[in-house]
Amino acid sequence: MKYRIPIIILGVCLFMALSCNTKSNKKTEQLDTTEHQNITQKIDGPPGMKWIPNGNFTIGALMNDPEARIDEKPSHKVSMSGFWMDTTEVTNAQFKDFIKATGYVTTAEKKPDWNELKKQLPPDTPKPHDSILVAGAMVFTPIDTDNLFDWSQWWKWIKGASWKNPQGLQSSIENKDNHPVVQISWEDAKAYLDWAGKRFPTNAEWEYAARGGHDNRLYPWGDDGNISKYGNTWQGTFPHYNDLKDGYYTTSPVGNYQPNDFGLYDMAGNVWEWTSDWYNVNYYRQNAQKEITKNPGGADTPFDPNLPYTPQKILRGGSFLCHSSYCSSYRSSAIMHSSPDSSQDHVGFRGVMSQEQWEILKSKK
Repeated sequence: MKYRIPIIILGVCLFMALSCNTKSNKKTEQLDTTEHQNITQKIDGPPGMKWIPNGNFTIGALMNDPEARIDEKPSHKVSMSGFWMDTTEVTNAQFKDFIKATGYVTTAEKKPDWNELKKQLPPDTPKPHDSILVAGAMVFTPIDTDNLFDWSQWWKWIKGASWKNPQGLQSSIENKDNHPVVQISWEDAKAYLDWAGKRFPTNAEWEYAARGGHDNRLYPWGDDGNISKYGNTWQGTFPHYNDLKDGYYTTSPVGNYQPNDFGLYDMAGNVWEWTSDWYNVNYYRQNAQKEITKNPGGADTPFDPNLPYTPQKILRGGSFLCHSSYCSSYRSSAIMHSSPDSSQDHVGFRGVMSQEQWEILKSKK
């Protein structure tokens, strides 16, 4: 699927470059079994986090996986050190505490800076009207269409959309303290994680954790294709009708579904999750030339041939908008990407922490 520049210029700058390939009925061939060197759960750990043990695993999809995108190939061996990971996605309640303590203002709550935005656009791109350059964010809007290759049809820039009003000023997060916070840019998430003494997971850490110790599983829970049993995804006909079989039109409470074998919730569906890595379509091909890669931290230089002016960060896990007829991005190997200053109503995050970071935090208490 190719990306294209939407008519509204702002959509290029702040619009998520997420696209999902058409779902196939075939399953990915099994990968090698994860080689764990330490599977014991550390007891004295940070509240709300699980220990992910060190070990080796195979990252990415097999070359003959019909569902895989080019940036998931080729699969290759990776060696990971252990780390702590948030059991759930960061919630509205947790983000409220951060805002109260710091007074931070999120990207979506700020009027866009045209001088910054035009750096991501082709030269001589005309400035849009001031009525477009207002605080807001991208919001999913249902549409009756058979064309699933043009994602810009179901996304709109909504004035006033932010973490407090995810779908616009008429919406709110009242009674949703335990739902994942959304409309969070990568920059917003980093500010929170710095405040909390955590960091983003790398792309490799995220996939390693999602697999739960099993290289041979298509999804975090296994190979069962009845997705709605295991995660919050789109029910019905995408993108115009959601039959709410799971009871949720947008986000669901964190921890609402069964955890994977590392004890992590919502590693597929609910909301996309930011990682630390820059997106580079060639990164896996570069690493596959090595026998094994130790704790890969992502590409040094971002590169997406479809959006050459826009550096992007990798996101993982799929969201409540993923559907079997359109999106297979709840697979553990699936990669998506977006500019760090973009905000959407199906994007959130979770944090990680090394044992060394935890020891430092404990010593300060």
